Amino acid sequence: MEEDTSNINEIRATRFRNLPSVSSLSQEELIITAPEEPELLSSIRRRVQISSEKIETGSLNVLSAKYESLDYDTCENYLLLDEERKKGYRFIIKKNLARWFIFLLIGVITALIACAIDISIEELSQLKYASLSDYVDEYVIEGRLHIPYFLWVLFNVVPVLIGSALVAYVEPIAAGSGIPQVKCYLNGVKIPQVVRIKTLFVKSVGVVCSVVGGLAGGKEGPMIHSGAVVAAGISQGKSTTFRRDFKILKYFREDHEKRDFVSGGAAAGVAAAFGAPVGGVLFSLEEGTSFWNQSLTWRTFFASVISTFTLNVVLSAYHGVPGDLSYPGLLNLGKFENFSYQVYELPIFLLMGAFGGLLGALWNHINYRLSVFRMRYIKQKWLKVVEACIVAAVSATAGFLMMFCLNDCKPLGQDPTKYPTQLYCQDGQYNVLASIWFQTPEASVRSLFHDPPNTHNATSLFAFVVIYFLLACWTFGLATSNGLFIPSLLTGAAWGRLISVGLYKIVPDQVLIHPGKYALIGAAAQLGGVVRMTISLTVIIMETTGNISFALPLIITLIAAKWTGDFFNEGIYDTHIQLSGVPLLPWEPPPLVHNIYASEVMSHPVVTLKCVENVGHIVELLKLTTYNGFPVVDPPLTDQSEVTTYGRIRGLVLRSQLIVILKKKIFNENSDFWEDINVEIFRDEYPRYPTIEQVYVSEIEKTYSIDLRPFMNPSPYSVLHSASLPRMFRLFRALGLRHLPIVNDTNEVIGMVTRKDLARYRVWRHQGRMGVEELVISKEV
Repeated sequence: MEEDTSNINEIRATRFRNLPSVSSLSQEELIITAPEEPELLSSIRRRVQISSEKIETGSLNVLSAKYESLDYDTCENYLLLDEERKKGYRFIIKKNLARWFIFLLIGVITALIACAIDISIEELSQLKYASLSDYVDEYVIEGRLHIPYFLWVLFNVVPVLIGSALVAYVEPIAAGSGIPQVKCYLNGVKIPQVVRIKTLFVKSVGVVCSVVGGLAGGKEGPMIHSGAVVAAGISQGKSTTFRRDFKILKYFREDHEKRDFVSGGAAAGVAAAFGAPVGGVLFSLEEGTSFWNQSLTWRTFFASVISTFTLNVVLSAYHGVPGDLSYPGLLNLGKFENFSYQVYELPIFLLMGAFGGLLGALWNHINYRLSVFRMRYIKQKWLKVVEACIVAAVSATAGFLMMFCLNDCKPLGQDPTKYPTQLYCQDGQYNVLASIWFQTPEASVRSLFHDPPNTHNATSLFAFVVIYFLLACWTFGLATSNGLFIPSLLTGAAWGRLISVGLYKIVPDQVLIHPGKYALIGAAAQLGGVVRMTISLTVIIMETTGNISFALPLIITLIAAKWTGDFFNEGIYDTHIQLSGVPLLPWEPPPLVHNIYASEVMSHPVVTLKCVENVGHIVELLKLTTYNGFPVVDPPLTDQSEVTTYGRIRGLVLRSQLIVILKKKIFNENSDFWEDINVEIFRDEYPRYPTIEQVYVSEIEKTYSIDLRPFMNPSPYSVLHSASLPRMFRLFRALGLRHLPIVNDTNEVIGMVTRKDLARYRVWRHQGRMGVEELVISKEV
């Protein structure tokens, strides 16, 4: 271990004490001290301080110390080279074929799960809304409307109670859409339990309960998370949840392969949800995966197309038109006739985009405030379930009050709704608001896109926009599984249609002012304003509507929505990621930071190991520290107890590797009893390695030694202490690194840079201004 000296008169190497074992150090000596002179702090940094101060709940400028990175960089140690040499090119071809087959399975299974969710929602919603519509028409004559109202509340609360209880008590990470968590995983952050089978089960049942329970949420977001779980599950050939190892696909048991499969699964989820295979690939690329290559693009696209095709076949058969293939995705917005648009309409679309950005920024702000309130006061599990049930009851109440107070009647015959409800209308008429509320949100979006002109009046549309906007805002972040794509599309479609009503009063031209056209632009603007995706969202909407001629208006609208929203705050997913304190690395390094060098960013003094190390020393080191990577160095050449040099780097060994070595007892002294040692011993333990407390090492074994050279990565990426922050950032981001040793001019390790060291430097943007802030790292978050 090293120790900082406090009497530093000039900037020189921190003194290095060569000790046989950490166990001989007292706890006081282990504490890293700071240089007394404050002016030296800029040059000589201590290990990055983990703040123990109380952090204010809801702070967006704090990183959590509990998140670790994935080991995306392959460890090219002697065991891996030995495997490659023995297995040759036949193994490479076999592995490639297996990859393609797994991507095929990912597409098929994701689509089948999507079908199961969709058919369950369809059947249960039909039962619910058909009976509600009948009850309303039956009891309105008797003047006992409170009976259908209480039935509606009951039909909402019971499914939501089941769904939220599952999320709160069984698997809390299944709450929400799951897109922020998948985005973090693809960025290279290990999110606990995000790709577990249990999560998939709770997510699937939870999303059916949420949508049937009438919450302002959709099933599209959770499909993306479900696809990611499917990919992670079937690519490993084992299940940690069921504690079963099927002894297959062992060569894919590493973070590098698993993360590539998860990016394909997320894309297949998008393709299943929206019937948009190209949109799926672009979503994975835009929202998540930092390290991307051409062959991965191919395989991801293949999985997306298979997913869309499988879903199409099954749903077409379910709807009684087998072989018709007119159901490419869960979100079926119907066939749009080709609307034409004039050049002079583009400024209108631009303004609608800006308005969507404003509304999106407001939506995100209200949702952020609600999330902070939940973090402070709604901590108990039962409270989370109660809140979800209250929202379900309020949703039914709001819908009922709108139908009751706004008597918006239209003649029967032009209604596209399944359950036209008469309520207080004349014979031969139906209540328009009842038709919007008595169907799933997705069917309501379809109605707003395709209903003939003059179906909806301005008052009812305005009331619907305000109420549904607030309901959707309250719903996202509950302890239930639901997404925000559909509520955003529905709100946007309603105010887009409202704008078309206003424009029609100014320019009474029914061909030009087509309400469906403005509903589509409004929906895109609202969704773009909330999530701030541009490329993938444009393509998803184009593929979902099957209208390629509308690309330019959509792009203009989405860019305007993104830029306007970004002026005020971050997108909703980024806000929730920052609330969780996840050290996410953005696409680009912060600007104007070339003057920050590795020697300032790195953590030091660094904890190192020798090539042949004492077992007791390793055990104590693993117990005393939480680090996951240790540089392996040549020991200093002198026998003095204190030397002023660092060890020269020879390699890098991971905590997981050390634990497996200790568990398998691969010590030099008992080499006669070693079984066949190959790379499989590490794959068998993946992904949940034991902790050091679970590994028993006897007192006699602690005197043994371990040769780390066959197991360590002999050529880890390292940079000189003079490397700039952007240079390290690009290396880290593009290669998916977890540890980056910093060396001096003579190749001696002087520090270590990890994801949190780089993620600390974050760009802030607010109302046209920007800068770079240095975040706090805390264990509290």
